[in-house]
Amino acid sequence: MISALNQLVDLVEEHLAEEPDVQGLAGSLGTTEYHLRRMFSSLAGMPLSEYVRRRRMTVAAADVVRGEADLLGIAVRHGYGSSEAFGRAFRAVHGAGPGDVRRDGGPLRTQPQLRFRLTVEGSVPMDTRLVNRPAFRLVGHATRVPLIHQGVNPHIQEHIAALPPEEHLRLKALGDSDTEPRGLLQVSHDLDPDSTEGSELTYLHGVALGRDAPAPDGLDAIGVAAGMWAVFRTSGPHPQALQTTWAATATDWFPSNPWRLRPGPSIVATLDRAADFSTATCELWLPVEPT
Repeated sequence: MISALNQLVDLVEEHLAEEPDVQGLAGSLGTTEYHLRRMFSSLAGMPLSEYVRRRRMTVAAADVVRGEADLLGIAVRHGYGSSEAFGRAFRAVHGAGPGDVRRDGGPLRTQPQLRFRLTVEGSVPMDTRLVNRPAFRLVGHATRVPLIHQGVNPHIQEHIAALPPEEHLRLKALGDSDTEPRGLLQVSHDLDPDSTEGSELTYLHGVALGRDAPAPDGLDAIGVAAGMWAVFRTSGPHPQALQTTWAATATDWFPSNPWRLRPGPSIVATLDRAADFSTATCELWLPVEPT
């Protein structure tokens, strides 16, 4: 994976003025675009799309400061169809427009070329199991929320708090004790492969049922295909322990194991928790497939 990510960085550099063929690279490396983008965003701390934009504007800034071409020519050279679109992207990265930078020589915010390296980590074992599950359904109350990487997501909190107590009881009673993951579940679906903070995802508060189980009136349903799941058990301050483990799947587990992410929902099952939810024991379910 480290080699694959470095090849992705090289591909970006070779095609800065156009969209990199991530799917083609992933296929040649025996992985998937979905997995490659998810691993890049997790390890780089930014989506691939943001990295491409920052690198384009870093290289473009040199052309702007040199003043050897008009701004429209520079815009076209770096993949933009108009000086207005180029100016918006330039300002978003550097905090100043290209005209101001040409006149004043700055300010400039440079994005160095990334290089991924293997470091010795993983000194804390991860409590993991692999589960092969037949197809099942996730049933409950769904909404669209923005992705937030750190801390509690207030939009999810509001969604859950708006459900009347009888709905929570109804969902608990609906859960199939023979279908894993068990109990009330927190489901994230339709995530942006780049995991861009602020991008929308579908959040479902519900339970898992058998594939053919009908969804009662008033409830949303998500069909889940059969396949393998990596299940990570977490315990400690909530949601910090869960978020730390989620990040460690990218930095430690996936680079060390012959599995990759496949499209599908990520699921959190709460096994035990404090009354105020300050601490919790959870299971994080991620859909995986062999590399």
